[in-house]
Amino acid sequence: MTPSYCLSSTRNTTTSGAAAFFLHNSHLYLPKHRSLLVPNETQLPRRETLFLKPQALSPKSCFPTLRLKNSKFIHPFASISSFAEAEGEEEQKEEIKVNDHRHEVAKSTKEDEDDLPGMAQAFHISSSTASAIAICIAFMALSLPLFMKSLGQGLSLKIKLLSYVTLLSGFYMAWNIGANDVANAMGTSVGSGALTLRQAVMTAAVLEFSGALLMGTHVTSTMQKGILVATMFQGKDTLLFAGLLSSLAAAGTWLQVASYYGWPVSTTHCIVGSMVGFGLVYGGVGAVFWSSLARVISSWVISPIMGALVSFLVYKCIRRFVYSAPNPGQAAAAAAPVAVFAGVTGISFAAFPLSKSLPLATTQALAFGTAGAVLVNRIIRKQLGHLLLQPTTSLAEPKEGTVPSKNIGFLSDIAGPKGTQLEIVYGVFGYMQILSACFMSFAHGGNDVSNAIGPLAAALSILQGGASGTEIVIPLDVLAWGGFGIVAGLAIWGYRVIATIGKKITELTPTRGFAAEFAAASVVLFASKLGLPISATHTLVGAVMGVGFARGLNSVRAETVREIVVSWAVTIPVGAILSVLYTWILTKLLSYIL
Repeated sequence: MTPSYCLSSTRNTTTSGAAAFFLHNSHLYLPKHRSLLVPNETQLPRRETLFLKPQALSPKSCFPTLRLKNSKFIHPFASISSFAEAEGEEEQKEEIKVNDHRHEVAKSTKEDEDDLPGMAQAFHISSSTASAIAICIAFMALSLPLFMKSLGQGLSLKIKLLSYVTLLSGFYMAWNIGANDVANAMGTSVGSGALTLRQAVMTAAVLEFSGALLMGTHVTSTMQKGILVATMFQGKDTLLFAGLLSSLAAAGTWLQVASYYGWPVSTTHCIVGSMVGFGLVYGGVGAVFWSSLARVISSWVISPIMGALVSFLVYKCIRRFVYSAPNPGQAAAAAAPVAVFAGVTGISFAAFPLSKSLPLATTQALAFGTAGAVLVNRIIRKQLGHLLLQPTTSLAEPKEGTVPSKNIGFLSDIAGPKGTQLEIVYGVFGYMQILSACFMSFAHGGNDVSNAIGPLAAALSILQGGASGTEIVIPLDVLAWGGFGIVAGLAIWGYRVIATIGKKITELTPTRGFAAEFAAASVVLFASKLGLPISATHTLVGAVMGVGFARGLNSVRAETVREIVVSWAVTIPVGAILSVLYTWILTKLLSYIL
């Protein structure tokens, strides 16, 4: 067969090899195809039909060939069609190369992100920015104590140096509290998507510092948590100073190890374990209140069980009375102010410094609760009002409708709402969860800062010749110092434990996260008022597990739970061993210095 050369195009002045091949072999037909290399075919032009337009043909064309749509018949002299197919093939190859290049760039970018430090990955910032933040925090931690009144006015250089080391030890403990314990307040909010990690850290930083500065206890006991017998260390100020400083260092060391692996452990248990080790070795068996230690150990069992039980019931209530309602969005919007009123009132009454008069304190707590309920109701109506005004649409469409509530038991497995109704429900509980996280964060800053500041203030008082009795007054600058340490630890390492609580135990949504957080806060507040041994960290972990159990036993990751429980069990023994070791080293050093 004689190849046809009479057909030409104005675009074939510089033809590639493929185009020339098809021009000189017009009897070959390139069938319609689909690229196997690029799965997204919408990115490529479809080559099913080539319509010839008059301007596409050269005036020299002597065999104008036609190709009908969806026709399998191709005229032998299809050189223009073949050229167009070949040219399209070249364009397709070029696009494939571009897509491959983009894929390689994306892959290399992901590899570069994997090489970034953990802080840079968590906050989606460059490694240089993360390094600059860490350097600034380190510089402030080393320089600020030099300007604090608690460093000692008019004292010898030796005492000032020891005070400086003591302040750094307190900062180290507070830093680790921020890295590990702040996840109690913000972990579930990040895991459910109600807050991004950056938003959670910024919010918690402000609230934790404010809570530590405004609500932090101004009076602390020298013998922390009623664990040690004070009379056993009368006249042994140097040994007591070494023990307090070593307890801070030991608790901080174990908290740092736990934070590195993402284990949520109790800071209170760390301090208790450290003080028990010191008291047992240097004060004897009689120096430890063993009944108090037994209560602390019992909280390992009581806290997670109570947290899991309450969160299980709260989540089942949400599924029963919200998910199965005729209009879940309206039900969630109506329930939100009531839940916020109850939660804020309880937290205000139990955690905030109110009037000592019971009627006045109750009135103040109810006022806080009412203000919170009104605020949440206004936010929900403002942000989700356009969706709440469309109840008929969701009811008319079965796909976005809800589950009928007939013959549904409390423990029944109820399917959740869909579409607009799901958006409303998640929006409502997202706002509620953020509010509860803010309250928890503020209360945590005021309550747990004493774990670092209490031993620090006692050690400074002993070192500087102050009171060495049972009560020590904590200066305001020391409270602020502890708040700064919590914020620093949260910013640099807080993402590790937040990831464990928010994502690694079970999958969280705004409704599940709210159920876990509301249950944990309720259990901690009521147990504290009743005097029951309770741990906020253990309670929250149990609450997250309870939400998972409400969805089925397979919804909880057993491996993560196993690691957490083991870390709880070894907290007190490890803290005790490290405290004894550090006390031995410090007493040797102090014998040369003092």
